[in-house]
Amino acid sequence: MNHTPNTPAFIATETGTNYTSYYHQHGSHWQPKETSEPSFYYFAYGSCMCPVDLKRTFGENTHHYVVGTGLLEGYRLGFYRRSLRRNCGALDVVPDVNARVEGVLYQLPWRFSDRLDEREEVPRNGYRRESVTIHSQGRVYSNVRTYVVIDKLPQELAPNDWYLNVVLRGAVTCGLSEEYCWNLFNHMYQLQVQQKSLIALDKIKNVCNYGEQF
Repeated sequence: MNHTPNTPAFIATETGTNYTSYYHQHGSHWQPKETSEPSFYYFAYGSCMCPVDLKRTFGENTHHYVVGTGLLEGYRLGFYRRSLRRNCGALDVVPDVNARVEGVLYQLPWRFSDRLDEREEVPRNGYRRESVTIHSQGRVYSNVRTYVVIDKLPQELAPNDWYLNVVLRGAVTCGLSEEYCWNLFNHMYQLQVQQKSLIALDKIKNVCNYGEQF
């Protein structure tokens, strides 16, 4: 039997489809519209969840490339990279059989591929591509592209306020679950609190050490 993209049995692959998703929103659902432009599937879990921020990379609106919310099983989020551009912690996904990551599934034109790699610092060995399976809108999408950090920090590094806000904006705008959004905010906020506490403690130690010299 030949399955079409509109049947529940359809399994999409990174380069195996020729239609790009355009949407109109019905609740939390996104409706695809066929086009002949070659494309690939991309799962975003960090700042790229926000179509407005992704527009800065591609130079055009990206809302119409959103397929919908997606679920990545067997991974968890962590801030295991220092962003060179933002000088703060940046998100990563690491294997964890007891966890799952919510994010946004895009179907992007293939002409965006190199620019997405550049954004994710692939040429500078920041992130690398990883093929994953994503559950979205009752379908299973295989060989979906996402990115993982190559040289991971030994412990998480807090994001700055700008990164926190853009990640949350993407999560809320694209309809991630309320519970997940709250947990995501709390995780980022607690990392910021811990980092500020450590900075304050270091300042106190430095003052004490300076006083002992006299």
